[in-house]
Order: sequence, then structure tokens, then C-alpha cells
Amino acid sequence: MDLSRPRCRLWRELVLLASLLAWGTRQASSQIYISPESLLGFKGLRTIIVLENATEDALEFSWHRGANDTEDNMIVSYKPPSNFWQTGPMYRGRENVTTLGDLMIRRSALSDTGNYTVRVDTGNGTQTATGWLEIQDVEGKPDIWANATSLVEDVDSVAAICYTNATTVKWYVDFTLVSSSDRMTISPDLKTLVIHRVSRYDRTLYCEIDSILEIPQNSKIISLTVAYGPDNVRLSTSPITSKGVLSAKIGSQVMMECDAISKPSSTYQWIHNGSLLSFSEASVTLQSLTWDQMGKYRCIVENPATQLTLYREFQIQLSRDTTPVVNRGFYISGAKVVWLIVFTVLGSVYICGILIYALISHFSTRTIAVDVKESSDDGDDGDAGADDVGDAKVVVVVVVMVVVMVMLVLMMLVMLK
Repeated sequence: MDLSRPRCRLWRELVLLASLLAWGTRQASSQIYISPESLLGFKGLRTIIVLENATEDALEFSWHRGANDTEDNMIVSYKPPSNFWQTGPMYRGRENVTTLGDLMIRRSALSDTGNYTVRVDTGNGTQTATGWLEIQDVEGKPDIWANATSLVEDVDSVAAICYTNATTVKWYVDFTLVSSSDRMTISPDLKTLVIHRVSRYDRTLYCEIDSILEIPQNSKIISLTVAYGPDNVRLSTSPITSKGVLSAKIGSQVMMECDAISKPSSTYQWIHNGSLLSFSEASVTLQSLTWDQMGKYRCIVENPATQLTLYREFQIQLSRDTTPVVNRGFYISGAKVVWLIVFTVLGSVYICGILIYALISHFSTRTIAVDVKESSDDGDDGDAGADDVGDAKVVVVVVVMVVVMVMLVLMMLVMLK
């Protein structure tokens, strides 16, 4: 039953007013009565009809279904002196009388609605009281419906309806309470939610109501699948790309990879100098770079759901590195090179000294021999000419060897630098 209906509210107000008037009268005469607040119950819950103003030394409490207290409509009775309970024809297995004389009904049903009469034996006589019990149906969990669950970010909208008789409805998106805004609209009756231009963070939605017992009741949760991206396409390469250029050597390994934030996962295409390559993965490796693989590369990233496409470009060119190739079959450390140069220089100086000494000795001997020959024979001009030619050859050989030694020393010094 919907408590929001005017007829029900008017009826409850009239019952409460009549009960309060009767309470004032009964208080003055010590008459028993049924508490008005206890005459409202809910389906499936326990209901206790409270008896007020009863004497502590009562001999029996007897509850009946209807407006009178006949034996035919008795539900159950309780006798405090003997602590004895007795059931009657109207007993249905869910009723009981408490030690205070109240009637308790477990698992209340809508059919329990009606008049209830209590009779109290005080020893000096009997008193009766009658009240109308109203059992109402508790508002169950609301149902929910959405016009779509697979959406595209910033393109699609979604509308959801909360099916309930409750007047207070709350909406939750991604488990967060929401209200009308530029991106969301809630209808005046609070039962319809429209999300304009869904985002990737709109993952779930559900509605909530407050039941009569002020216990929140939630609908089932609707999961939304929102496609988005690709976003922020990132390009990583090895060797590293600088200003859109990747410098590499022929025969070297080149790795390149594209990455993007996307749902569902993006597809990848690679283009080389305007030609589509057979690679369809995010990562591509060129094991041994060739001249044909030089040029411009483009990585194309596409989301098939959003139909958005982004790309990144870079250029592979020959490395300008002029570092000489070192023969790794023979290697001399820096310290050994220094010692080799020192010994070479010292050896060259030593050899030059020997040659100069030999030259000086030769000319000294030659001078003495010439003096001897001049005193003995002035007519051997042919031998003297031959000796002059021999001396010239010796000088030339010595000069050449000195020049070679100097050049060797200079080469060593250049290598040291």
C-alpha cells in the first residue's frame, strides 16, 4: 500500500485522533487501551500490538480476532499466575502473548489487517479494548532500465528509468551521488536520469529509494562500457629519436614502438616511405638495418569503436658518427704505447749518435790518409776522385737515416695525441 495516498493519510490521522481522545478518557478511569502507534505493521516483519494501562496483578490476557471477545474468535491467551498459554480457533502459529499482555505477530501478512480485541481479567472484573491493525506492504527494491550500455565517450548519451512508487529517488553514477548539472539531467519526479556525453568514468549507475522503514533500497547495478581513445600516442625507439630523427648505422638493430591509451585496444599500422608494411603490432624490430630501410616511418593508431585515428612520424637516417673502427684482434693499452714511444725515441737518438760518431770518425781518418798520400805521391788524382764519391755516399746515407728517425719520432708523437 502506498502511504503517499491522501485517503490513507486521512484515515491514519482520524484513527490517531480517536485513539488519543480515548486515551485521555481511559487514563482518568484506569481503563485499558491499545497503543495507537502499535496499530501499524509491515509485511514480513514482526508486529507487536501494545496493551496500555493494564494492572500488574492481572489474572489473564486473552486476545481475539474481531471486534468482540467470544471464544470462537480467540487467538491466544496467557495466565500470569500459572505462566500458562492457551491457543484458540483463530491461532495461526505466528501469534503469542507477552508477559506484559501485548500481542506479538511474527512474519506479518497483509491478511492480518483488521480488528483485534483484548480481554483482561483483573480479579475484580474484566476489561476489553479493541483496535484496528493495518499491515502494509514494504516498498521493495526498485527496478531499473537503461536504453544503452555500450557507448562512445563524448559522443553518446544514456537514459535510465527507476521503476518505483517511492517519491524520493536518488541516482548514483560510478557509486557517487549525482544531481542535475550541465552533463546530467534528472526529471522532476526524480525517476529518470539522462547523462549527456558520457565519459570513461561513467562505469556504473543505479537508483536508490527510502522505504517506509527508512531503510535504503537499491536497484541492480547497470554496468556501462564506454569506448574512448586513442589518447596520447607515445613513440619510443632504440636508438633514441631526437627531433624526429633516428640516427643508426647500416647493419645495426633498430627497435620502434607505439603506445596509446584506448578502450578497446587500438590497432596498429606502419607505413615506410608511403608504403604500407605488413607489421600490425605495436612494436617493430629491424634486426639488421639496410639502405632500403632508411627513410620516413609513420605509426598509425586506430580505435575501431570510436573510429578515431592518430599517428606519429620519424625519420631513420645514416649515423654521422666518424669514430674509427678499432681492430679488436690487436690492442695495446695506453701505458704500453707511452713506453713504446719512449724506447723508440731513445733508440733513435742512440742510433743517430752512433751514425754521427761514425761519420766524424770517417772524415777524421780520411783527412789523415789524404795528408799521407800527398806527401808520398802527388800523381794519384784518380784515387782521390773515387774517395770523394765514397764520402758523398756515406753522407747521403747518414742524412737519410736521420730524416727517417725524425719522421718516426713525429709519427709516434701524433699517435700519442
